[in-house]
Parts: sequence; structure tokens; C-alpha cells
Amino acid sequence: MNISQRSKSLIIIFTVLIVDQILKFWIKTHMSLGDEIVIFKNWFILNFVENNGMAFGFEFASKYGKPILSICRILAAIAFGWYLSRLYRMGNMPFGFIASISLIFSGAVGNIIDSMFYGIIFNDSYGQIATFLPEGGGYSSFLHGKVVDMFYCPLFGGTYPGWFPLIGGDDFLFFRPVFNIADSSITIGIFSIMLFYRKYFNNSDEKQGEVSTEDSQPNY
Repeated sequence: MNISQRSKSLIIIFTVLIVDQILKFWIKTHMSLGDEIVIFKNWFILNFVENNGMAFGFEFASKYGKPILSICRILAAIAFGWYLSRLYRMGNMPFGFIASISLIFSGAVGNIIDSMFYGIIFNDSYGQIATFLPEGGGYSSFLHGKVVDMFYCPLFGGTYPGWFPLIGGDDFLFFRPVFNIADSSITIGIFSIMLFYRKYFNNSDEKQGEVSTEDSQPNY
């Protein structure tokens, strides 16, 4: 049985969303902030942190940064969803390209869910394990939820040589940021496009134009 590109894309999207949210829900209801579970030596650790910002913990400044970022995420997700719908209609794009866009879209939606709802459905995790739908209400309001991160992979560290400008003699650690499945999905999608599918952005616009022109021609 042949599965359409659209169906395969939707499978990717819903798989990422479901796995991402299940893991975040488990982290919130089983760990307090700062708790760690070592999975593999000291290279792969579940380390529960929350952030107000973008992927890998980057944040916007000011008290308006969080709602602005949440709105930007929603607009970006809408844009990628619309773009995916165009790719479905065209039907002649490589599935790898559609899969990459699907990964970016699902990752964006995964973090949007945290921002939109986690502040309402959970209480805070400072020094305690959060409760789902607490009687006293959540720790924040709509669009002010914090994104749950958990993957910490400090693969190796060391000290910069003294001759390095500005940072010589400073310690370094790779990889320091803590991230989640949604972040990984976005990153994989972006790098896949950069490495293999950059040309298809222009091609998709040209092909869509051709399809629209053909549709507008009378049939004889």
C-alpha cells in the first residue's frame, strides 16, 4: 500500500508532538527543577530546566519578551503550516524536503503548547514536583508558560589555549545547552534543508506559479 506524502508528513508531525508532550508531561510530574537522571555515564543526562525563550534556552529581554515570543512562534507555525499545505498540493517535491518542513513545524507547535498552556495546567516546579491541574491554579497565565527542557549532553570539556583572543584560559563545555525533542526536531529540519534541500524553496515557488498558471488556462 502506497502512503501519500501528506500522510507520511502528518505521521511525522503527530509522532513528534505526541512523544515531545508525553516526555514533557512526565518530566513535570516526576521531577522538580534541577533534578537530574543520568542515562549514559555523564554524557547523556535528563536535567529538568524551564525557560521563557527560544530553543536551547535563549531568551528575549523585557517583561514583554515572553508574550511577543509566543505570538512570533504562533505566526511562524501558521506560516510553516501554510507552506506545507502548498507542498502537499504540488505533489512533486522530494519527500525529504517535506519531511524537513514537517519537523520544523511540529517542533514549533510542540514548544507553542508549553507557552500557551503549561502555565495554566501546572503549578511551579521550584523545590517540588508539579501537579497537573492544581486546585489553586497554574503558575502563570495564557501565553506565559515556560518551555520544558530536559536533554543535557556535556560530551567533553576543557580549557581554551592561552593564545585564544578574549577567551584564552577560560573553561569550555560541549554541549552546554539543555534542550527538548521539539528543539531537536526544529534543528534537524533546518540542517537537513541547509545541507540537502535549499534549492527547493525557490523551486517550490516556481512550481506553484506554474500550477496556478496552468489552472487558469481554459481547457479545450
